[in-house]
Parts: sequence; C-alpha cells; structure tokens
Amino acid sequence: MCEPGADGDVNSNVLISHSTGDEQLDKAVWQWLSWDKNQKTKEQIENLLQNGKHKELRDRLCCRLTFGTAGLRSAMGAGFCYINDLTVIQSTQGIYKYLERCFSDFKQRGFVVGYDTRGQVTSNCSSKKLAKLTAAVLLAKDVPVYFFSTYVPTPFVPYAVQQLKAVAGVMITASHNRKEDNGYKVYWENGAQIKSPHDKEIIKCIEECVEPWNGSWNENLVDTSPLRQDPLKKICDSYMEDLKKICYHRELNMQTNLKFVHTSFHGVGHDYVQWAFKAFGFQPPIPVPEQKDPDPDFSTVKCPNPEEGESVLELSLRLAEKENAKVVVATDPDADRLAVAEQQNGCWKVFTGNELAALFGWWMFSRWKENCSKDADVKNVYMLATTVSSKILRAIALKEGFNFEETLPGFKWIGSRVKDLLDNGKEVLFAFEESIGFMCGTSVLDKDGVSAAVVIAEMAAYLETKNLSLAQKLTEVYERYGYHISKTSYFLCYDPPTIKRIFERLRNFDGPQSYPKFCGDYNILHVRDVTTGYDSSQPNKKSVLPVSKNSQMITFTFQNGCVATLRTSGTEPKIKYYAEMCALPEQRSVEALCADITARLGWKGSIEASFLCGNGFLCCLLRDLSLS
Repeated sequence: MCEPGADGDVNSNVLISHSTGDEQLDKAVWQWLSWDKNQKTKEQIENLLQNGKHKELRDRLCCRLTFGTAGLRSAMGAGFCYINDLTVIQSTQGIYKYLERCFSDFKQRGFVVGYDTRGQVTSNCSSKKLAKLTAAVLLAKDVPVYFFSTYVPTPFVPYAVQQLKAVAGVMITASHNRKEDNGYKVYWENGAQIKSPHDKEIIKCIEECVEPWNGSWNENLVDTSPLRQDPLKKICDSYMEDLKKICYHRELNMQTNLKFVHTSFHGVGHDYVQWAFKAFGFQPPIPVPEQKDPDPDFSTVKCPNPEEGESVLELSLRLAEKENAKVVVATDPDADRLAVAEQQNGCWKVFTGNELAALFGWWMFSRWKENCSKDADVKNVYMLATTVSSKILRAIALKEGFNFEETLPGFKWIGSRVKDLLDNGKEVLFAFEESIGFMCGTSVLDKDGVSAAVVIAEMAAYLETKNLSLAQKLTEVYERYGYHISKTSYFLCYDPPTIKRIFERLRNFDGPQSYPKFCGDYNILHVRDVTTGYDSSQPNKKSVLPVSKNSQMITFTFQNGCVATLRTSGTEPKIKYYAEMCALPEQRSVEALCADITARLGWKGSIEASFLCGNGFLCCLLRDLSLS
C-alpha cells in the first residue's frame, strides 16, 4: 500500500497491516498520512484506519470539497471533504497556479488574506491558523500578501482587494453557520466574489497540485517574510472615511436622543460597528455584554444566525428594554449581514430582509434625489436584488424612473453586475438579498452589515424627527409603491441524494420533462428552472437568467399572481422556499389589499390562508417527495 518515496512520518508497516482492500481508498489514506502535518487531524485518520472504519474513511477521503458560493464551506475535521489545514493549503496552491496564469503582474500586486474568530480545539483548527497557512503558500512563492493582523469583518477583504489593487483575496469564515463549520471565501480583483468560469478553473488547478509544496506548511512566514504587510489600519481608516459618503445627517445624528443596542453574535463586529457609528456622528451603540467578544462556541445562542429572528435576539431585546433603546441592530459573526428590531408599544417587531430592503430602497433613493446635482439623470441610477428577493425595488423603480435589475441568488452575482454597471458609468445606490444581506453604496461590492447598521441608525434618527418609526415608514413605503407580502423559510436536509430526488421529481412530475400544472384550485402559469435553463414564459423557452447547473432552483408563477421559488442553499444543508404576492400602489391599507386581492383573484378565506398558496405547495411537495 505504501507508495515509493513516502514521507518519513508515515509508518509503512502500519499502513500495510491495515490495508482496506480498496486500492482507491488505500491510496487516499496514504496521501493523507503522507501530507498532513497537523497531528490532530492526522490522528483522526490513523484511528479510523486502525479501527477498521472503512466507510467513514471513504466518506472523508474519497471525495473533495467543491466550490459553492464563491468558495469552500464545510465542517472542520480530517479528510479531503472537510475544512482543515491540508485542504486549505491545497486550495491555495490551486489558486496560486490559476492566478499566475491569469495575471502577469501577480507578484507585484499581491493578495489579501483575512479571517474571523472561528476555531475548533479538537482538530487544532482556527480561522487565524487557516489564514496563516493560506498566506504561507503564497509567501513561499514570493507573492506579496496583505495579511490582517487581527480578525476583520468579511466586507473588509473585498474592500481591501480594490483599495490595494490586489489580484484577489481570501476570507476565512463560515459566516453564520454552526460552530463546527468553517469556510474559504474567494474574491476576484474586481472586489466581487468569484463566479464561473473562475471557480471551475480553480478546481482544475487544485486537482493538479494536491501535494503540499516546500514552504506551504510554514505558517511562521506570516511573521518573518518581508513580503507580508498588515493592511489593518490603512483599510480601516479608509473604510470609515468612505462610509461618510453615505452619511447625510451628521449633525442630526450627533443630537439625537435615540438609543441603539448592538449585538455582534460572538463574532467580529463589535469594534467595527462602534467605529462606524462614530464616523456618522452617533454615540456608540450599547453592546450586549455577553455577546460582544469573540466566542467560537457561540455560547449564548442556539445558532449564530440573526436571520432566525426574535428567538436568537433575546439578550439584545431584553437589554434594549432595560436601557430604553428603541432599535436593536444585530450583525452576524462575520458582520456581513444585518438584522433589525424596533420596539413598538411594549412589543418588538423584527424586520424581514425584504422589509428592510423596502426601507433601504426608499432611503437611498430619497437621499440621492435630495443631494444629486442638477444635471443628474435618474435613468442612470440602478438598484439590484436577487431573483428570490422581494420585488419592492422594482416597484419603487417603476414609479421613480430609475432602473432595477435582478440576478441569480448570491452576492457573487450582484457584486459582479454592480462592477459592470459602474465601469459603464452607471450609479448604483443599493442592492440586497432577502437573507438580510445589504449593500448600501458601492465602496464594498458585497453585502456589508457594518455599513447597513449605521445607515439604518441614521434612517431611524431622521424618521424620529418626523414622528415616525421604522415600521410606520415601512407602511408608507408600501402604500406609495404597493404592498409586497412575502414568506421565506427552509427545511434542513443533510442528504444530497434526497435533495436531488425532490428536484428531479418536480422536473418529471406527470411524466418525463413535465412540471406541476396545478396547486389545488390554483393554476401554475409559468415555470422557470435555472438549473436546466428552462423558462416557459419566454418565447424560446430559455431562461433569461444564467444557467446554474451546480445548484437547484425552480420558480413557479401562479395564475393568481403569487410567485414561489424552491432552491438549495449554496452554504448550508438547506432547501429554501420563497413566496411573494405584490399589490398595486393604489391599495392604501392592508385591509384594502386583502379585500381587493381576495375579490379580484377569487381566493377563498383570509389573506393569510390564501396568498401563500405557493408556500403551502412547496411545503407539501418537500414533505411528500422526501418520503417517496
């Protein structure tokens, strides 16, 4: 079993005596034990081999991590399909090889590396260590590396890539995933997350150089190499200055009596949100003491995702009540997402991502309108959203005269499209995805919870001078542009074959290549399947959105106007579903909306029971198909 030239750390006799009888698996075991220098992950594989755990060995070693949403994300642990020292080294070697091919000035422009505060004692694996190994691979090849000396928000990496004119960057983070996970997020020279064809080409390059090079394990290069620079102060100072470009009421911010509570969910956000509030002239927000410092165990929340709503915001809401703070802002562990809650008559309203987008869209356009030059052309202005997000920005754009575009899910699509628009002289004010990801302005071509937090604070302070709450303003926005009622949720599914079976059943519902035509009493008018590139609403039956073969997403448009989408997450083991009903602007109240839609569309029962027919349809399909 032991191949010629094996590393001296590998005990040949042990490997031979514990042969699995599977040539492919034996080779994978030999490679791992030859290449891995992390004793804890190496011991995990050795123990599995000695205990005859061949199936688990095969699961860990005979498949490789693939690029999902702009990079890698998985549990931390031993094996080629997990995040660990070796797979990070292999990935970085592939990226080096690809960037060397793409950029003749790679070794002049350099590479950015950042990290969050995740870690796992059992595998001696932390974000900082993985970041050091990422840097080591490049420094050993004489590539200048901008390595942050401490943890930073994810948005700082794409921002730094652009500011420093680097060819690319990596952020070690798993964002709001469970504590066992970590990730490797890659940004291109344009400051946007990588997308096809770069991801596919990088995978090819990784597969061509899986054995660690000389120097790739030398994480001490971060401390000793003259090619390593720390961009922290320069980037932080520049980011805060650029943030002021979207600050419109600094004097009002300085005078407001409104109090804010901020929770950073045990992640990186505390210091950076404090500085952002200072840049806008605010008093610093009140931090949740139990959650302001980094904690890789996320010890006070059942899951570190503020998108889960009131159940995970408990500590911040109770602190806000104690401090008489009206607004709570919550950044996720890597500070690229933002949740917002507002106190109203003793109760709390936790805004959805779609509701916050309605407020941000109104705010960013109204500030632009008040501050633009006389010769500014509204037809040059853009806002964007992912296709599974609310169409409220489209409604605002239609009434106000600016442009709205939608993209495939994921900020890698938004960021790249925004960069294209900027390069063509367009002005982009705002972009979002419904999963509480917001881009205010264009300093960062990715979602950014730090800037979104301070913008919502300024909005709330401004509205208070008009005797309006955020919720009251949201009602005004809907009354002006039309109510947009939406529902989003998900099912956890850890079995990829089950997920594949569900979507294949939808594509072959009543026979080969046929989709469902009805949901109870409701007709399905159109089906769009971006996985296959099919769209029944188009004359040529081809999707306008790019084909995305590596993910699953099908959208059903009902005859009654409801739009429902079923898709897989690119970063978590989730099947997500979305449904939205849009009303016309002249409908001035929720009651009028319900009555009018019910009468106009012939629905039976209340709006709550009726408008989400698509939601119920998808839930039933998931339940039935997963059991079949």
